[in-house]
Amino acid sequence: MRNQDIIDKIAKSRKQTPVIAYISKRKLATQYDVQKYDEVWFGELEEIKKELDFYKIQEYHICADRRKSAMNLLDIKSLQARIEPGAIIRDEVTIQKHAVIMMGAIINTQAFIGENTMIDMGAVIGARAKIGKRCHIGANAVIAGVLEPPSAKAVVIEDNVVIGANAVVLEGIHVGEGAIIAAGAVVCEDVDAYTVVAGVPAKFKKKKDQQTRKKTEIVDVLR
Repeated sequence: MRNQDIIDKIAKSRKQTPVIAYISKRKLATQYDVQKYDEVWFGELEEIKKELDFYKIQEYHICADRRKSAMNLLDIKSLQARIEPGAIIRDEVTIQKHAVIMMGAIINTQAFIGENTMIDMGAVIGARAKIGKRCHIGANAVIAGVLEPPSAKAVVIEDNVVIGANAVVLEGIHVGEGAIIAAGAVVCEDVDAYTVVAGVPAKFKKKKDQQTRKKTEIVDVLR
């Protein structure tokens, strides 16, 4: 899907505020500072309000986790991947089998996560970013998204890439297979396969050697 297609879809979408409403149709006795409710309703905020007004219900509590959201979250129940609590994954993301999405990771729409890839805690994967197989995206790393401007190219990260904690990969960057991006690096240019880059902006440091391979080894049993 092109950037403009995603922009059009968001612009035309019905902005939703799905809520859970806890309803008391009768006063429930309690000995302690506890709220008790008879029923639980699920629905859009405005529709719930209409229903409450129609039945003249005064005792209720409403919970919401978003406001005027343009896109749902991904239904993760059928994924063959490990999704830890607190990950936020928007609809139309592809996550292949045995991938791991850790706590606090954020993945925007149309992103692609390959088999056996780990997205570590707090990492942000922007819209349309493509990440290959057996990669590790370190904690709090940012892979830039490309909804604005519409002409921007998506980030592509090939297989077996390791990206260190707090690194940033800017929009349109291509990272070659087996490359290593050091922690805290800011990648502004394409990265060749099997090379190590570091710094701000990230620069070539060396070709990937045996010592580097050992220090950045992907552990399959964690997938």
